[in-house]
Amino acid sequence: MIGWEFNKYTGEKESGTPFDRLLEIFKELLMYTSGDPNEAIQWLTILDRKHQLTDDSYGIGDFIEDLKRKGFLTDEEGGPGLNGGVPTQKLELALRQKALDDIFNDLKKTRSGDHDTNFTGRSFESDDGLRPYEFGDNTEDIALSESMRNAQINHGIDQFQLGQGDLEVRQTKHQSQTSTVLMIDISHSMILYGEDRITPAKRVAMALAELIHTRYPKDTLDIVVFGNDAWEVQVKDLPYLEVGPYHTNTVAGLDLAMGILQKKRNPNKQIMMITDGKPSCLKIGKKYYKNSFGLDQKIVNRTLSLAYKCRKSNIPITTFMIARDPYLMQFIDQFTKANNGKAFYSSPEGVGKFVFMDYKKNRGKKT
Repeated sequence: MIGWEFNKYTGEKESGTPFDRLLEIFKELLMYTSGDPNEAIQWLTILDRKHQLTDDSYGIGDFIEDLKRKGFLTDEEGGPGLNGGVPTQKLELALRQKALDDIFNDLKKTRSGDHDTNFTGRSFESDDGLRPYEFGDNTEDIALSESMRNAQINHGIDQFQLGQGDLEVRQTKHQSQTSTVLMIDISHSMILYGEDRITPAKRVAMALAELIHTRYPKDTLDIVVFGNDAWEVQVKDLPYLEVGPYHTNTVAGLDLAMGILQKKRNPNKQIMMITDGKPSCLKIGKKYYKNSFGLDQKIVNRTLSLAYKCRKSNIPITTFMIARDPYLMQFIDQFTKANNGKAFYSSPEGVGKFVFMDYKKNRGKKT
């Protein structure tokens, strides 16, 4: 008799080699140590002593050697090295892929291609609409089943032939290119009060970069960090970002982001900003104007002015606020109305889901 045999549940068995299991933990630790493998190994060693991650057949020393042998670390000098080795592009790519996997594991599965516009054209997504074939149509869009059926009706089975008049094509929805600037607040408040907010922000940036690179290669993503000043960083720099002893110069970040987007030719542009605090700094000439006590009207007015300027330039701003203070939320409401943008209030752990849901929802919308 065919049936099922049930055994006592003993928990999930660990899969993969000892190296693979340690690598997953090591990558997670790297996110918290700003990409410093020395510090990550120190934490891994502490975890090993507490939870017996290794045994006599494979130890932390073996893991370090395998990191080098498998190309995750190189023996080049300089940088945050580990026993003479520094992180490689392979390791940086692995961190981005992990960030992407972590965020997508938290998202509900949705059908692919839900970023369509209302404009028809060539694309990979079908709207199931059919029309007669026209010269110049992409042959990949031909609806074979429907075209074969037309040929049978038009010519009969005995004298079957498939001509141009029998062909139908599926209309597809055009997917527009989108240029995004992701702004990340690296002011000191991103690690205040015992809460790590910069690591989730870095994770989101890395995952978004990997998503765009692998799924939307025609889109662009530029990353701006802002404290007292604002500057661009490359994707490869993301694991090494650290919070500094900075105030929050939101104006400098927005100004730089606008300058980047104004150089892009495609019409669909947007700014995503991850922050946890109020704007508290301006640079006037060579001097910094700072005020951490409450909302300084001089700083607020300049910030709202730039939000309105982005609105006039058709650049919507989506703010992901990692704070719940009522007066800060009130300011973000003002900021959002000035730009006609959007705002989400999230915990550090939930910001990734909000960013990805918003990107998926709004990518390709004509602004």
